[in-house]
Amino acid sequence: MIAFGSSITSPEVYRRCAEPGIRVAAEPDSEVFAHAAAGSIFRSYNLLLDRAAEVEDLEALVLLHQDAEIVDPDFCKKLREALKDPDVGVVGCVGAVGVRTIAWWEGSVTWASFIHRYGELGGGDLPAFSWNGRELPPYARTGEVDTVDGFVLGLSPWVVKNIRFDESLGQLHGYDFDFCLQVREAGRKVVTSDFKVIHHHSLDLVSDPETWVEAHMRVAEKWQDRMPGVGNAGGDWKQRARRAEAEAAAARAQVVSTQLKSDARATALQRELEQVTNSTSWRVTKPLREATLKLRGARRRGS
Repeated sequence: MIAFGSSITSPEVYRRCAEPGIRVAAEPDSEVFAHAAAGSIFRSYNLLLDRAAEVEDLEALVLLHQDAEIVDPDFCKKLREALKDPDVGVVGCVGAVGVRTIAWWEGSVTWASFIHRYGELGGGDLPAFSWNGRELPPYARTGEVDTVDGFVLGLSPWVVKNIRFDESLGQLHGYDFDFCLQVREAGRKVVTSDFKVIHHHSLDLVSDPETWVEAHMRVAEKWQDRMPGVGNAGGDWKQRARRAEAEAAAARAQVVSTQLKSDARATALQRELEQVTNSTSWRVTKPLREATLKLRGARRRGS
């Protein structure tokens, strides 16, 4: 049996996004654990893990954000396929290799089969590069990665029973990267699969830079010398150096966020242009505009 769990801070968002997605993906015998958040996401997810660990016939637990909407009717089939390998512990739809910090997007993203749906600037969709399987870049592949984005996590029964989120790290940021590191340290794999998911999220990647910086530093401190390449940046760490790197990573996240907003503005402007040019008034006045342009051209040539 595959169970689904979600931590809820906004019932309206859960009803609009996660709940209908669970209905699409769930099977008749699936259990759904949807509970109000209990403090940090670390704590909330640990409570869900404890609940799922009590299920005797558990095949997998899917943890998803309240604003994540599964739109893949074959979700459970794909999750089972990924978990056929007994060494696989975590499955996600967005993953990267070469990841050194909680800024996982600075690694090499190898798979991203989701849509980023935003509400700003009139709303719109930004499909990730793996959303359309017919137009994949050459580097796109599912399989083993260093970490996955935590807005949708498929967890094996072994992970549900043996791994927990580190509640000492903060309230929100870094929970997924740290969890994946724990799973890998325990000898299990983190992989991606072609799950189709819509993430209903604002264009701001880092809503609270200060707490993000603090989480960045704590995770780096925890994993330095424990996992190759994680938390190391040449030389010994000093508090000043940790903060400088974290702030730089946060700044780069803001750059990415700005680019997303720029793409969204372009989409909104294109939508407005199409609305205007497809209107009846635009088509009716087309002969007049063309005649006006010809008259102006004739006048310029005459002068």
